[in-house]
Amino acid sequence: MRSAVVATTGLLSAAALVLSGCSGDTGPNADGRPTVVTSTNVWGSVASAVAGDDAQVTALFTNSAEDPHEYNPSASDTAKVADASVIVMNGGHYDEYMERAAGQSAGTVVNAFDTMTGGHSDSELNEHVFYNLAVVGQVATKIGDALAKKDAAHADTYRANAQRFNTELGGVREQVGQIKTAHNGTKVAQTEPLAAYLLSDAGLVDVAPAGFTAAVEEGQSPSAADRATLQDLLTSHTAKTLIYNVQAVDPVTEALLTVAQRANVPVVRFTETLPDGVSDYVVWQRDQVAALAKALNAAPA
Repeated sequence: MRSAVVATTGLLSAAALVLSGCSGDTGPNADGRPTVVTSTNVWGSVASAVAGDDAQVTALFTNSAEDPHEYNPSASDTAKVADASVIVMNGGHYDEYMERAAGQSAGTVVNAFDTMTGGHSDSELNEHVFYNLAVVGQVATKIGDALAKKDAAHADTYRANAQRFNTELGGVREQVGQIKTAHNGTKVAQTEPLAAYLLSDAGLVDVAPAGFTAAVEEGQSPSAADRATLQDLLTSHTAKTLIYNVQAVDPVTEALLTVAQRANVPVVRFTETLPDGVSDYVVWQRDQVAALAKALNAAPA
């Protein structure tokens, strides 16, 4: 795996998720609010749903057109992490720069990957934890608890916000369950192992060659054999839907996209960070899951 050198609805306050300077010392910013720094705007949106207006959230990577695996933090970014009251990272080598910067901070660290694994590192596990809806809910709860300890005056609000986020997230999990009821065991293919946890929860089987998806994730060219296998899976309609990561695109994935379109295999475009115009995690995932359900319902027999 590569290491990262990386209309709003619902709970999210648009003003809460901002790119801002660091406070100058670990802890609250100039107006007394705790500061939360996250690696990407995905985790920033989760943190903002919990923080509301009572804490300031800064997301370091917000570019919807680039691959967060390849993000190179600036010295200013590293300082923001070091100064934060609460640090929210993906973990699992997805954003290693956050782990390094957090070592210079007295802030509370919330590590999503460690939340999933119980703190036991496993390099074989998929690091895209933000597609594990259950873990995302647990991370929101942890953020609420961390902020409550930093800002006791608003402790009840943070915890209530986290609970409300989990309630809304439950609606998305119900959507995923409905896909499983209708399409359990259906074969699909991904261009990159992005949504593995979500697909598994939906009862879907990713039949794309592991060598193909691993190569795309590593920024390498898949083998000719793996490319041919995936093409056959699409043209034979063995894979009923192609899940296409629009932030991990190269000539090979573009060619596979063309193959799927010519074979009338529905394509669902998934993203690794929040797309432009969306700043709410629940809205983002709800829309993606709805698009996945629509594609599966329209797939050729």
